[in-house]
Amino acid sequence: MAARNRMPPWHEHVRLGNGRDILIRPIRPEDAGPMQAAFTLLEPDEIRQRFLHPMKELSTQQAERLSRPDPRRDFALVAAEPLPPGEALVGAVARISIDANGSDAEFAILVSHYVNGMGLGRHLMRRLVRWAKGRKVRRVYGDVLESNLPMQALATSLGFRQEPTGEPGLVRVVLDIPPPKPKIAPPPMPLLAG
Repeated sequence: MAARNRMPPWHEHVRLGNGRDILIRPIRPEDAGPMQAAFTLLEPDEIRQRFLHPMKELSTQQAERLSRPDPRRDFALVAAEPLPPGEALVGAVARISIDANGSDAEFAILVSHYVNGMGLGRHLMRRLVRWAKGRKVRRVYGDVLESNLPMQALATSLGFRQEPTGEPGLVRVVLDIPPPKPKIAPPPMPLLAG
């Protein structure tokens, strides 16, 4: 019998609509440098949509912090070239962090214009929500610029609702996650008379 080529947890090869193959995987510390390099390729509006303000560069400290999530409360995925971490150009980053209350989690996604519009943001968002469900999170949310209509449309299509943030120019998208349904034990087997 042939051995299966099994991927580690949360790893997945994906072929995008343009034929490009990417690897979706958890972020690694080695991704800090490639993320800084990829940041220089982003357009100013892409940066503003994700970070909610303009930035000229991703500092070494920011890249280190982003590439080393706390495994107890954070989860981050990258969509990168199928090369070893540290060598692969990162085209998208999706991150979720559980709040101190333990029941809410904030997400953030950045998909570069090189791979935008091919369903990657939707795929990454579904993966973040799946992780949150596994951690018994009850509510996933993210703050989005009012001008970021594509992100608002994506969130709405995945069942998120909108609520005000109290900050001008921002809208919060929220997904309520219902608690898992209790498992019903099968009825006992009847005893056979002997």
